[in-house]
Amino acid sequence: MITFYPGPSKVYPQVADYAVDAVRQGIVSLNHRSAGFMDIVKETIRLLHEKLAIPADYHIAFVSSATECWEIVAQSLTETASLHPHSGAFGKKWAEYAYRIKPPTSLSEADVLCIVQNETSNGTQVTMETLGQFRRDFTGLIAVDAVSSMAGIGLDWSLADVWFASVQKCFGLPAGLAVLVYSPAALKRAEAIGENSHYNSLLFIHENFSKFQTPYTPNGLGIYLLMRVLQQVPPVAEVASVIKQRAANWYAFFENELARSPFRVLNQEPSVRSDTVIAVEGTESDIKAIKTAALQAGIMLGNGYGDWKTTTFRIANFPAISDADVQTLKDFLLNYCKSDSLPAQ
Repeated sequence: MITFYPGPSKVYPQVADYAVDAVRQGIVSLNHRSAGFMDIVKETIRLLHEKLAIPADYHIAFVSSATECWEIVAQSLTETASLHPHSGAFGKKWAEYAYRIKPPTSLSEADVLCIVQNETSNGTQVTMETLGQFRRDFTGLIAVDAVSSMAGIGLDWSLADVWFASVQKCFGLPAGLAVLVYSPAALKRAEAIGENSHYNSLLFIHENFSKFQTPYTPNGLGIYLLMRVLQQVPPVAEVASVIKQRAANWYAFFENELARSPFRVLNQEPSVRSDTVIAVEGTESDIKAIKTAALQAGIMLGNGYGDWKTTTFRIANFPAISDADVQTLKDFLLNYCKSDSLPAQ
């Protein structure tokens, strides 16, 4: 089965061998306070700085998921209120979750701006240019959910104080681990607020990761696999070049080769189209039929999400997905969209 599901998505094929190494070498049995495990954490953080071009003064920690990062931002970094401009389901969910933890009393005094950089529900993204405008206009902290883009596209880290992503997308790894990146300004805010009442309070996390330790027993296998994948992948600038070109090819494919098909790109504004998740629109019956036919052909398309659950399918454009996988899907779509392959209307 070839999967184009936008998360959890395809893992790098080498991950299976890395997991075997972790078991055979006793990595999965290491105490998380041991020197051996601390060395793995230290090297993984070093590789993240190197391969993703994360500034040296930005801190890195590992937590369980991006949803946990939503919680950390609300608990440890929001003093008054957070603002959540959004265009899709995940931005809305973040706002709802944050406001349960930190109910807003006055949004006009908001001190954290929360942005979903890549909105996978509808295939849109916030560009670095737009994020730069937010940076110029907003005086508080900026937190960015980069779940579907970190390790896949180039990010200008200076444009936000908190960045985070789960690893089951562009990192090409199984779910169960997230990377949290935070600036000196974010740490200073956490110190000023002084919130230290939770196992995942940022101050407690930072205290431990400054010693290359974790505040709780972590997903040790996930951290080891992340280290091994980072060792294998090229710098993010090279990865991003491939992903950007492949995205352009996908959009051209739907607008040209499939121009007369029942399917079209959901987002008709090219300037805000996602590079990593392509959302494709059709009628409910056409979407259901093509997903069924794809499964029969050994291809898993991503379901629609939120308001577009039944009228779209989604195609992940993540680094672990090979060019051969992409060509297989394109061949399937071309063949399927011949008139005799479409469901009766």
